[in-house]
Amino acid sequence: MNPLSSSLSLSLSLSLSLHVFDHRFGKRQLSCCSLLQCRTNAIFICPLKLPRATSGQTEHNDIINAAGRRHARLLTMWKICGVLIAWALLLILHVRAQTPNRQTFTCGGNITGESGVIGSQGYPGVYPPNTKCVWRITVPEGKVVVLTFRFLDLESDNLCRYDYVDVYSGHANGQRLGRFCGTFRPGALVSTSNKMLLQMVSDANTAGSGFLAMYSAANPNERGDQYCGGRLIKSPGTFKTPNWPEKDYPAGVTCSWHIVAPKNQIIEVKFEKFDVERDNYCRYDYVAIFNGGEINDAKRIGKYCGDSPPAPVFSEGNQLFIQFLSDLSLTADGFIGHYKFRPKKFPSTTVPPTTTAPPTTTRPIPLKYSAALCQQKCKRKGTPESHYCSSNFVITGTVITAVTRGGSMYATISIINVYKEGSLAIQQAGKTMSTKIVILCKRCPYVKRGLNYIFMGQADEEGRGMIAPHHFIMAFKAKNQRNFNMLKNKRC
Repeated sequence: MNPLSSSLSLSLSLSLSLHVFDHRFGKRQLSCCSLLQCRTNAIFICPLKLPRATSGQTEHNDIINAAGRRHARLLTMWKICGVLIAWALLLILHVRAQTPNRQTFTCGGNITGESGVIGSQGYPGVYPPNTKCVWRITVPEGKVVVLTFRFLDLESDNLCRYDYVDVYSGHANGQRLGRFCGTFRPGALVSTSNKMLLQMVSDANTAGSGFLAMYSAANPNERGDQYCGGRLIKSPGTFKTPNWPEKDYPAGVTCSWHIVAPKNQIIEVKFEKFDVERDNYCRYDYVAIFNGGEINDAKRIGKYCGDSPPAPVFSEGNQLFIQFLSDLSLTADGFIGHYKFRPKKFPSTTVPPTTTAPPTTTRPIPLKYSAALCQQKCKRKGTPESHYCSSNFVITGTVITAVTRGGSMYATISIINVYKEGSLAIQQAGKTMSTKIVILCKRCPYVKRGLNYIFMGQADEEGRGMIAPHHFIMAFKAKNQRNFNMLKNKRC
């Protein structure tokens, strides 16, 4: 279908018809009428009446004169209608020229070329429910894909569990560059090859207008105000924020560096200069470093911001993933970092030990539900200060969801403050942070949805918080904020 027909309902039908009524000759009467019909979705009737004859002696001359005048007027009418037809045709051509062709977006597809536009199904209308659409982008060999979201409106959720867009580098088994929902637009996303994959999933409930994104081909590791990142395989090497060192990094940028060493080596990373927007919990602009080749909160080594360079970082294996993200507000100088490969026998720890103090023995922490564990008397002991050092994580937050399964309670916590992160997996959507916590005995300690608590406990291998009866939970009130802030300065 011509796109014009979907955006403009314009129908101009032009016709000209001439009707000459019969002449009735009477002794003292003559009636003659011409009707002009020019139709442009309306009808104009132009009657012409000729004067009656007034005497029998002038009747013949009057008839002749009336016929001549009628003929002259009909010729004039033909000319007028011809002008109207020409004007209408010019109007149609002008409207066609001025009306843009609106692109129709479908569910997924294979897309090739130097640049283009991708939109959710039916954009800018509401996207359909219960769909899964996959777009595979391919640009010329030797280039990388740069993707920028121009519009984003999906069902909002702190963890993007319902409607979301996943972006992957590559088409199969590629690293995920991010999952997005709500209305917060991330910065430019860059693949490590000439291929990128987008996957949009929607559930049966709330929907929005979807997304509109633009992609383009760029040279690998190209720097600039819009994109950065890439795959780094040569040692030693350097990575830095866009615009370094001439000016501040831009707002709304996402950079991802995937560093890959030979299989028998590990990676060491050091930051020479570091200045990223300061925040106590690094919620806005930050650098996150992960073991492996993808963003995985369970394998996150650290999350950094402020103006102090982090301590040297060492990978556990031969791959390291570094992500830099800036939001749409304040910016700073940025950073420059260096990496190099080392033999695998080198200690793989983020901070090399400086003391040889004997290890302390602590009470074993049960991380699984058992009837015996939940039969003990439920009574809180100690204080936040006495539990701080023995806890792997310390946070305050609001219970969003709480579901009981198999004697335990599985809760989602919207984080208010982080005092000790440990190995707790923290998800971030925009400026909101959340985490998963399992209370092994569903009623010990007991929590209610919608209330605020301070949580002190241990994290399992997947980064989930685990709370046993002997761990510490208490109601959190804003007036206690100052006392809890002092916990950060506690030395263990």
